[in-house]
Order: sequence, then structure tokens, then C-alpha cells
Amino acid sequence: MLKKTFKIPDMTCTNCAMKIEALEDDLDGVKEINASYHKLEMVIEYDESKLSDEQIIAAIKKKGYTATPA
Repeated sequence: MLKKTFKIPDMTCTNCAMKIEALEDDLDGVKEINASYHKLEMVIEYDESKLSDEQIIAAIKKKGYTATPA
């Protein structure tokens, strides 16, 4: 398991954070996602053999947000 932080500068409220955290159900290999719109970042714990940074960034983009590895 790998724990990684991504910056998400366009989160503006708790609903944004909840949308990001909902990716936990959509992505295979995710153990946990914690998103904070105060910090404009998310911490994701996932199985790196099932999921790549590019897949995570693409899934966040589908939700309407921009993400970059911190």
C-alpha cells in the first residue's frame, strides 16, 4: 500500500471534498481517501499495483477537478 498526497486547488467546499472522497468506491485498489478543501489537497492510500497516479488524476478530472502530485 502506498500513501500519497495530491494538490487539488479548485476544491471550494465540503461538497467538493465529499465528491473527491467518493472516488474510494469508484477506483479499484483504494483503501482510503481523505480530502480537505481547507488544505486544497487529498491523501489517498492505495495499492500501487492496481492503480497509477495517472489513473487517479484522470478520475479526479472526471469529477471536475484538477489534481497534481504534491
